[in-house]
Amino acid sequence: MPYNKCGKWGLKLPAISLGFWHNFGDGDDLDEGRRIMHRAFDRGITHFDFANNYGPPYGSAERNCGNILKQDFATHRDELLIATKAGHDMWSGPYGEWGSRKHLLSSLDQSLARLQLDYVDIFYSHRPDPDTPLEETMGALATAVKSGKALYAGISKYPLPMLKEAVAMLKDMGVFTLIYQPPYNLLSRGVETAGILDFLKEEGIGCVVFSPLAQGMLTEKYLTGIPQGSRAARSEGFLSAEQVEEFRPQIQGLHGISQARGESLQHLALNWTRHHAAVTSTLVGARSVSQLDDLLDSLQSDPITDAQLKAINEIAPATDRGE
Repeated sequence: MPYNKCGKWGLKLPAISLGFWHNFGDGDDLDEGRRIMHRAFDRGITHFDFANNYGPPYGSAERNCGNILKQDFATHRDELLIATKAGHDMWSGPYGEWGSRKHLLSSLDQSLARLQLDYVDIFYSHRPDPDTPLEETMGALATAVKSGKALYAGISKYPLPMLKEAVAMLKDMGVFTLIYQPPYNLLSRGVETAGILDFLKEEGIGCVVFSPLAQGMLTEKYLTGIPQGSRAARSEGFLSAEQVEEFRPQIQGLHGISQARGESLQHLALNWTRHHAAVTSTLVGARSVSQLDDLLDSLQSDPITDAQLKAINEIAPATDRGE
Protein backbone atom coordinates (compact mmCIF):
# COMPACT_ATOMS: atom_id res chain seq x y z
CA MET A 1 0.00 0.00 0.00
CA PRO A 2 1.46 3.37 -0.97
CA TYR A 3 0.95 6.19 1.57
CA ASN A 4 0.72 9.79 0.44
CA LYS A 5 1.31 13.00 2.35
CA CYS A 6 -1.94 14.83 3.05
CA GLY A 7 -1.12 18.01 1.16
CA LYS A 8 1.79 19.78 2.84
CA TRP A 9 0.99 18.34 6.28
CA GLY A 10 2.77 15.53 8.10
CA LEU A 11 -0.13 13.08 8.09
CA LYS A 12 -0.10 10.31 5.47
CA LEU A 13 -3.11 8.52 4.00
CA PRO A 14 -3.22 5.19 2.17
CA ALA A 15 -3.73 5.52 -1.57
CA ILE A 16 -7.06 3.70 -1.11
CA SER A 17 -9.25 4.28 1.96
CA LEU A 18 -12.33 2.39 3.15
CA GLY A 19 -15.71 4.14 3.29
CA PHE A 20 -18.58 2.89 5.46
CA TRP A 21 -21.57 4.35 3.63
CA HIS A 22 -24.36 1.82 2.92
CA ASN A 23 -22.29 -1.31 3.64
CA PHE A 24 -22.26 -1.60 7.43
CA GLY A 25 -25.85 -0.84 8.44
CA ASP A 26 -28.22 -3.01 10.43
CA GLY A 27 -29.41 -4.82 7.31
CA ASP A 28 -25.92 -5.78 6.16
CA ASP A 29 -23.92 -8.93 6.92
CA LEU A 30 -21.83 -7.75 9.86
CA ASP A 31 -19.78 -10.94 10.00
CA GLU A 32 -18.64 -10.14 6.46
CA GLY A 33 -18.26 -6.51 7.56
CA ARG A 34 -15.84 -7.60 10.26
CA ARG A 35 -13.89 -9.63 7.71
CA ILE A 36 -13.80 -6.63 5.37
CA MET A 37 -12.36 -4.42 8.11
CA HIS A 38 -9.73 -7.04 9.01
CA ARG A 39 -8.76 -7.56 5.38
CA ALA A 40 -8.57 -3.83 4.72
CA PHE A 41 -6.25 -3.29 7.67
CA ASP A 42 -4.11 -6.32 6.78
CA ARG A 43 -3.65 -4.91 3.26
CA GLY A 44 -2.60 -1.48 4.51
CA ILE A 45 -5.83 0.53 4.69
CA THR A 46 -5.38 2.59 7.83
CA HIS A 47 -8.08 5.18 7.03
CA PHE A 48 -11.73 4.35 7.87
CA ASP A 49 -14.25 7.00 6.79
CA PHE A 50 -17.64 7.40 8.53
CA ALA A 51 -20.41 9.98 8.85
CA ASN A 52 -23.05 10.35 11.53
CA ASN A 53 -25.90 9.18 9.28
CA TYR A 54 -24.21 6.24 7.55
CA GLY A 55 -26.25 3.07 7.71
CA PRO A 56 -29.11 2.63 7.18
CA PRO A 57 -30.59 3.39 9.64
CA TYR A 58 -28.78 6.58 10.57
CA GLY A 59 -25.95 5.98 13.03
CA SER A 60 -25.89 2.21 12.57
CA ALA A 61 -22.59 2.07 10.65
CA GLU A 62 -20.79 3.90 13.46
CA ARG A 63 -22.51 1.81 16.13
CA ASN A 64 -21.86 -1.54 14.43
CA CYS A 65 -18.26 -0.72 13.56
CA GLY A 66 -17.69 0.82 16.98
CA ASN A 67 -18.29 -2.61 18.47
CA ILE A 68 -15.84 -4.18 16.01
CA LEU A 69 -13.25 -1.47 16.65
CA LYS A 70 -13.49 -2.04 20.40
CA GLN A 71 -13.40 -5.83 20.19
CA ASP A 72 -10.80 -6.30 17.45
CA PHE A 73 -8.84 -3.09 16.91
CA ALA A 74 -8.43 -1.53 20.37
CA THR A 75 -4.71 -2.25 20.49
CA HIS A 76 -4.29 -0.77 16.99
CA ARG A 77 -5.90 2.63 17.66
CA ASP A 78 -2.68 4.53 17.00
CA GLU A 79 -2.34 2.77 13.64
CA LEU A 80 -5.82 3.82 12.51
CA LEU A 81 -7.14 7.07 11.08
CA ILE A 82 -10.86 7.37 11.91
CA ALA A 83 -12.91 10.13 10.26
CA THR A 84 -16.51 11.18 10.72
CA LYS A 85 -18.75 14.01 9.53
CA ALA A 86 -21.84 16.03 10.44
CA GLY A 87 -24.14 18.28 8.45
CA HIS A 88 -26.57 16.09 6.56
CA ASP A 89 -29.93 14.96 7.95
CA MET A 90 -29.41 12.95 11.14
CA TRP A 91 -32.22 13.39 13.69
CA SER A 92 -35.60 15.13 13.77
CA GLY A 93 -36.13 18.63 15.09
CA PRO A 94 -34.37 21.94 14.43
CA TYR A 95 -30.85 20.80 15.43
CA GLY A 96 -30.59 17.53 13.49
CA GLU A 97 -28.73 18.74 10.41
CA TRP A 98 -26.80 21.56 8.69
CA GLY A 99 -23.93 23.61 10.08
CA SER A 100 -24.85 25.15 13.40
CA ARG A 101 -22.50 24.85 16.35
CA LYS A 102 -25.29 23.00 18.18
CA HIS A 103 -25.62 20.35 15.48
CA LEU A 104 -21.93 19.81 14.76
CA LEU A 105 -20.72 19.46 18.33
CA SER A 106 -23.73 17.44 19.49
CA SER A 107 -23.30 15.14 16.52
CA LEU A 108 -19.60 14.69 17.23
CA ASP A 109 -20.36 13.63 20.81
CA GLN A 110 -22.93 11.14 19.52
CA SER A 111 -20.47 9.76 16.95
CA LEU A 112 -17.79 9.28 19.59
CA ALA A 113 -20.26 7.38 21.76
CA ARG A 114 -21.32 5.10 18.89
CA LEU A 115 -17.73 4.52 17.78
CA GLN A 116 -16.66 4.00 21.42
CA LEU A 117 -13.69 6.30 20.92
CA ASP A 118 -12.24 9.21 22.89
CA TYR A 119 -11.48 11.14 19.71
CA VAL A 120 -11.66 10.93 15.93
CA ASP A 121 -8.73 11.80 13.76
CA ILE A 122 -10.69 13.93 11.26
CA PHE A 123 -14.00 15.72 11.81
CA TYR A 124 -15.67 17.19 8.72
CA SER A 125 -18.33 19.73 8.01
CA HIS A 126 -20.19 17.43 5.60
CA ARG A 127 -21.87 20.11 3.48
CA PRO A 128 -22.20 23.90 3.30
CA ASP A 129 -25.12 25.51 5.15
CA PRO A 130 -26.75 28.44 3.32
CA ASP A 131 -28.49 29.69 6.48
CA THR A 132 -25.71 29.54 9.09
CA PRO A 133 -22.82 32.04 9.13
CA LEU A 134 -19.63 30.36 8.01
CA GLU A 135 -17.91 31.71 11.12
CA GLU A 136 -20.21 29.59 13.29
CA THR A 137 -19.57 26.38 11.38
CA MET A 138 -15.81 26.88 11.27
CA GLY A 139 -15.82 27.90 14.92
CA ALA A 140 -17.42 24.55 15.77
CA LEU A 141 -14.71 22.69 13.83
CA ALA A 142 -12.04 24.70 15.64
CA THR A 143 -13.64 23.85 19.00
CA ALA A 144 -13.68 20.15 18.09
CA VAL A 145 -9.94 20.24 17.38
CA LYS A 146 -8.95 22.41 20.34
CA SER A 147 -10.99 20.26 22.74
CA GLY A 148 -9.12 17.15 21.62
CA LYS A 149 -12.24 15.42 20.33
CA ALA A 150 -10.78 15.61 16.81
CA LEU A 151 -7.15 15.85 15.74
CA TYR A 152 -7.83 17.54 12.40
CA ALA A 153 -10.54 19.55 10.66
CA GLY A 154 -11.92 18.66 7.24
CA ILE A 155 -14.42 20.14 4.78
CA SER A 156 -16.62 18.30 2.30
CA LYS A 157 -18.43 19.46 -0.87
CA TYR A 158 -18.03 23.23 -0.33
CA PRO A 159 -17.95 25.31 -3.54
CA LEU A 160 -14.65 27.04 -4.21
CA PRO A 161 -15.51 30.59 -2.97
CA MET A 162 -16.88 29.25 0.32
CA LEU A 163 -14.00 26.79 0.64
CA LYS A 164 -11.49 29.62 0.35
CA GLU A 165 -13.32 31.59 3.04
CA ALA A 166 -13.52 28.57 5.32
CA VAL A 167 -9.80 27.82 5.01
CA ALA A 168 -8.94 31.43 5.85
CA MET A 169 -11.33 31.50 8.83
CA LEU A 170 -9.93 28.32 10.31
CA LYS A 171 -6.41 29.68 9.93
CA ASP A 172 -7.41 32.84 11.81
CA MET A 173 -8.81 30.59 14.56
CA GLY A 174 -5.48 28.78 14.87
CA VAL A 175 -6.63 25.61 13.11
CA PHE A 176 -5.42 24.47 9.69
CA THR A 177 -7.58 22.73 7.11
CA LEU A 178 -6.11 19.27 6.68
CA ILE A 179 -8.32 17.81 3.99
CA TYR A 180 -11.19 18.29 1.55
CA GLN A 181 -13.59 15.55 0.41
CA PRO A 182 -15.46 15.83 -2.94
CA PRO A 183 -17.05 13.41 -5.41
CA TYR A 184 -14.66 12.72 -8.27
CA ASN A 185 -14.70 10.19 -11.07
CA LEU A 186 -14.38 9.89 -14.83
CA LEU A 187 -18.00 10.95 -15.31
CA SER A 188 -18.01 13.69 -12.67
CA ARG A 189 -15.09 16.09 -12.85
CA GLY A 190 -16.63 19.20 -11.35
CA VAL A 191 -13.80 19.72 -8.85
CA GLU A 192 -11.48 20.05 -11.83
CA THR A 193 -13.58 22.47 -13.84
CA ALA A 194 -14.30 24.60 -10.75
CA GLY A 195 -10.59 24.93 -9.96
CA ILE A 196 -10.94 23.24 -6.57
CA LEU A 197 -8.20 20.64 -7.12
CA ASP A 198 -5.80 23.37 -8.25
CA PHE A 199 -6.64 25.42 -5.14
CA LEU A 200 -6.01 22.43 -2.86
CA LYS A 201 -2.65 21.81 -4.51
CA GLU A 202 -1.65 25.46 -4.16
CA GLU A 203 -2.68 25.60 -0.50
CA GLY A 204 -1.19 22.23 0.43
CA ILE A 205 -4.54 20.79 1.53
CA GLY A 206 -5.09 17.05 1.17
CA CYS A 207 -7.94 15.57 -0.86
CA VAL A 208 -9.77 12.28 -0.40
CA VAL A 209 -12.25 11.63 -3.21
CA PHE A 210 -15.43 9.58 -3.01
CA SER A 211 -17.70 7.86 -5.57
CA PRO A 212 -14.75 6.86 -7.80
CA LEU A 213 -16.91 4.29 -9.63
CA ALA A 214 -19.87 6.68 -10.10
CA GLN A 215 -22.30 4.54 -8.09
CA GLY A 216 -21.26 1.48 -10.09
CA MET A 217 -21.52 2.99 -13.57
CA LEU A 218 -17.75 2.68 -13.99
CA THR A 219 -17.84 -1.10 -13.77
CA GLU A 220 -18.67 -3.68 -16.40
CA LYS A 221 -22.15 -4.17 -14.89
CA TYR A 222 -23.88 -1.64 -17.15
CA LEU A 223 -22.07 -2.08 -20.45
CA THR A 224 -25.10 -3.39 -22.35
CA GLY A 225 -28.14 -2.95 -20.10
CA ILE A 226 -29.57 -2.61 -16.59
CA PRO A 227 -29.15 -5.93 -14.75
CA GLN A 228 -32.06 -7.04 -12.59
CA GLY A 229 -31.42 -6.28 -8.94
CA SER A 230 -28.70 -3.74 -9.71
CA ARG A 231 -28.61 -0.33 -8.05
CA ALA A 232 -29.94 1.38 -11.18
CA ALA A 233 -32.84 -1.10 -11.38
CA ARG A 234 -34.14 -0.14 -7.94
CA SER A 235 -36.44 2.81 -7.40
CA GLU A 236 -34.62 4.04 -4.30
CA GLY A 237 -31.03 5.20 -4.18
CA PHE A 238 -28.72 7.59 -5.98
CA LEU A 239 -28.46 5.97 -9.41
CA SER A 240 -31.20 5.86 -12.02
CA ALA A 241 -31.56 3.86 -15.20
CA GLU A 242 -31.78 7.16 -17.06
CA GLN A 243 -28.33 8.16 -15.81
CA VAL A 244 -26.86 4.87 -16.96
CA GLU A 245 -28.41 5.21 -20.41
CA GLU A 246 -27.13 8.79 -20.69
CA PHE A 247 -23.55 7.82 -19.89
CA ARG A 248 -23.43 4.43 -21.65
CA PRO A 249 -21.46 5.71 -24.68
CA GLN A 250 -18.74 7.02 -22.35
CA ILE A 251 -18.84 3.84 -20.25
CA GLN A 252 -18.37 1.68 -23.35
CA GLY A 253 -15.61 3.89 -24.70
CA LEU A 254 -13.73 3.82 -21.41
CA HIS A 255 -14.16 0.06 -21.28
CA GLY A 256 -12.36 -0.13 -24.60
CA ILE A 257 -9.39 1.73 -23.09
CA SER A 258 -9.36 -0.56 -20.04
CA GLN A 259 -9.36 -3.63 -22.30
CA ALA A 260 -6.41 -2.25 -24.25
CA ARG A 261 -4.60 -1.82 -20.92
CA GLY A 262 -5.45 -5.39 -19.93
CA GLU A 263 -7.48 -4.43 -16.87
CA SER A 264 -11.11 -4.07 -15.77
CA LEU A 265 -13.06 -0.85 -16.16
CA GLN A 266 -13.20 -0.40 -12.39
CA HIS A 267 -9.42 -0.67 -12.16
CA LEU A 268 -9.01 1.99 -14.83
CA ALA A 269 -11.49 4.24 -13.01
CA LEU A 270 -9.72 3.85 -9.67
CA ASN A 271 -6.28 4.41 -11.16
CA TRP A 272 -7.51 7.50 -12.99
CA THR A 273 -8.73 9.19 -9.77
CA ARG A 274 -5.14 9.31 -8.57
CA HIS A 275 -3.75 10.99 -11.69
CA HIS A 276 -4.23 14.55 -10.37
CA ALA A 277 -1.42 15.69 -8.08
CA ALA A 278 -3.91 17.09 -5.53
CA VAL A 279 -5.56 13.73 -4.81
CA THR A 280 -4.23 12.06 -1.66
CA SER A 281 -6.53 9.04 -1.38
CA THR A 282 -9.54 7.40 -3.03
CA LEU A 283 -12.47 6.15 -0.93
CA VAL A 284 -13.98 2.81 -1.87
CA GLY A 285 -16.86 0.81 -0.43
CA ALA A 286 -17.07 -2.98 -0.42
CA ARG A 287 -19.77 -5.53 0.35
CA SER A 288 -17.43 -8.52 0.46
CA VAL A 289 -13.80 -9.36 1.05
CA SER A 290 -13.44 -10.50 -2.56
CA GLN A 291 -14.79 -7.17 -3.81
CA LEU A 292 -12.38 -5.29 -1.56
CA ASP A 293 -9.47 -7.41 -2.79
CA ASP A 294 -10.39 -6.65 -6.39
CA LEU A 295 -10.47 -2.91 -5.71
CA LEU A 296 -7.12 -3.01 -3.93
CA ASP A 297 -5.59 -5.04 -6.74
CA SER A 298 -6.00 -1.95 -8.94
CA LEU A 299 -2.87 -0.64 -7.22
CA GLN A 300 -0.87 -3.23 -9.18
CA SER A 301 -1.87 -1.77 -12.57
CA ASP A 302 0.57 0.12 -14.76
CA PRO A 303 0.41 3.93 -14.62
CA ILE A 304 -1.90 5.57 -17.14
CA THR A 305 0.14 6.99 -20.01
CA ASP A 306 -0.21 10.48 -21.44
CA ALA A 307 -1.67 9.00 -24.63
CA GLN A 308 -4.25 7.07 -22.62
CA LEU A 309 -5.14 10.19 -20.63
CA LYS A 310 -5.69 12.03 -23.89
CA ALA A 311 -7.97 9.26 -25.12
CA ILE A 312 -9.87 9.29 -21.83
CA ASN A 313 -10.37 13.05 -22.06
CA GLU A 314 -11.78 12.71 -25.56
CA ILE A 315 -14.34 10.13 -24.38
CA ALA A 316 -15.18 11.67 -21.00
CA PRO A 317 -14.19 15.36 -21.02
CA ALA A 318 -14.12 17.35 -17.81
CA THR A 319 -17.66 18.41 -16.81
CA ASP A 320 -19.54 18.87 -13.54
CA ARG A 321 -22.18 16.28 -14.46
CA GLY A 322 -22.77 12.80 -13.12
CA GLU A 323 -22.07 13.24 -9.41
